[in-house]
Amino acid sequence: MILAIDQGTTGSTSFVFDDTGRVVGRGYAEFGQHFPNPGWVEHDAAEIWDVTRTVARRALAGAGVDGRQLDAIGITNQRETVVGWDPASGRPIHHALVWQDRRGAGRCDQLKAAGHEPLVRERTGLVLDPYFSATKIEWLLDNVERAAGAKFGTVDSWLAYKLCGEHVTDLSNAARTMLFDIGKRRWDPELCELFGVDPGSLPTALPSAGLFGTTTEFGGEVPVTGIAGDQQAALFGQACDRPGAAKNTYGTGSFVLLNAGTGLPNPDPGLLATIAWGIGDQVTYALEASIFVTGAAVQWLRDGLGIIESAAETEALAASLDGNDGVYFVPALTGLGSPWWDPYARGTVVGLTRGSGRAHLARAALEAIAYQTVDAVRAQEESTGRRLEALKADGGAVANRWLMQFQADLLGVPVVVPQIPETTALGAAYLAGIGAGVWQRDEIPGMWEASRTYEPKMDRDRAAELLDQWHRALERSRGWVRE
Repeated sequence: MILAIDQGTTGSTSFVFDDTGRVVGRGYAEFGQHFPNPGWVEHDAAEIWDVTRTVARRALAGAGVDGRQLDAIGITNQRETVVGWDPASGRPIHHALVWQDRRGAGRCDQLKAAGHEPLVRERTGLVLDPYFSATKIEWLLDNVERAAGAKFGTVDSWLAYKLCGEHVTDLSNAARTMLFDIGKRRWDPELCELFGVDPGSLPTALPSAGLFGTTTEFGGEVPVTGIAGDQQAALFGQACDRPGAAKNTYGTGSFVLLNAGTGLPNPDPGLLATIAWGIGDQVTYALEASIFVTGAAVQWLRDGLGIIESAAETEALAASLDGNDGVYFVPALTGLGSPWWDPYARGTVVGLTRGSGRAHLARAALEAIAYQTVDAVRAQEESTGRRLEALKADGGAVANRWLMQFQADLLGVPVVVPQIPETTALGAAYLAGIGAGVWQRDEIPGMWEASRTYEPKMDRDRAAELLDQWHRALERSRGWVRE
C-alpha cells in the first residue's frame, strides 16, 4: 500500500492506494489563508505540516493500516510556494509565500528592464514573473532578519524535511523556482547570484521516483520514494506518458500540461517549458500553460460575495440560463498567467444590466474557466504545430457536468474525465510505487481508466463568437493596476 500526500493551496488531502491503484483511505482538511496586503498571499507552514500530518493519519485509519503496512509514501504539492526554516530549530522563519503572491512584480520589472529575461528563459524555461519562487526567496532574505542562514524550499521540501529530516526536492519542483537550469539539471550559479540566493541553502534535487528518505511518523520505517509538483504529478496520474498527450487540472487555478518528450522544448512566448518528471536517468519535459484563478473564482463567489453556499450550486445556476446574456467575468484576481503574463491585470466583470443576477455571475465564473483553458490550449497548438486530439480533465471541477460540456464545446475536441479524479495524488502514488519497486513504469497506462467523455456539440461559429467576446472583456482587465 502507498500513502499519497497531496498538499494543495487551500487544504491538504491524503489517500491510501492499494496495489491495484484503488483508493482505500482518505483524509482532508483546509488551512488558513493570509492576505496581509493587496496581491500578497501567505500560508502558515507550521499549520500546513500539522494539517498534513493529521489528514495522513486519517487516511491510514480509514484504510485500517499504519506505517508498518505501507510500501512507500509519495508527496505532491502546491508548486512555487516558498518555505524558509531555521535548520537548528526546524521552525519556519516567516509565513510561506504562496505561488499566487505578487509582491515580486516590481522586482521582475526591474530585472526585465535590465535585460535579464532572456537568461531566465534560456536556463529555466520560465518567464520573469513573481509567480515563481526566486523573487519570493529574495524577498525573505531582504526583509526577514532570521532568513540569514535559513534553509529554503518548496512545500515538498518542507514536508520531506519534517518527515525525514532531509533537505531534498525533486526535479519537477526545482524546475519551478526560476533558479534551476532544466537542461543541465542543477541550481544555476548565475541565477542564484542574480537573486542573492546561496545555492547551499537550497535542497538537493533528485529524480521524481527514488529514495528521498525514510520516516517513522506513522509507525515503522517507511521510505518516501516519490515526489512531484502537483501539475506534473497529475500529468503522470493521467497516464500522459507519451509526447502530445495533455491534461488540465481544474483546481484553485488551472494548469494545462502537454507531454513534450525527452528533448528540451523551445516554447513560444506565453508558454513555459518545464521538467515533467525524472525517472532513473531519463527526464521528460512538458509544455505548460499556467492559469492562476479558476476554481478560486468560484470560491470568491462563495466566501467573498456570499452569493452561493457551495461550489456545487454553480452547475444548476449556470444551466438555469439559456445563455450568458453578455456577462463576462475575467477572474484576474491575482493577475493573469498564460498566455498573457500580466501581473497588473485585475478582476473585471462586464456586461451587467438590471436583469443580471447571481446566476449570471455563477455562469460567468464557470465560462471563464473554460475560456482561459481554450486560450492555453490554442497557445500550445500554435507552439507545437499540432492539433490537440483530446483533453484529459481532473480536479474538483470535473464534477460540474455543465462546465465539462461547455469546455468540450469551446475546444471542439472530447474532454475525458478519469475513473479516479484525484490524479494529482494518484500520480504521486504511481511515482512512489515505481520508486519502491511496487510497479513498473510500463504498467501505469494500463491502470488508468476513463469515467466519462464529453463530446463537443456547439456550433463552431457560436464558439468563436463567445471567445471573441471573452477576449474583448479580457483586454479591459489588463494593466489595471498601472492605470
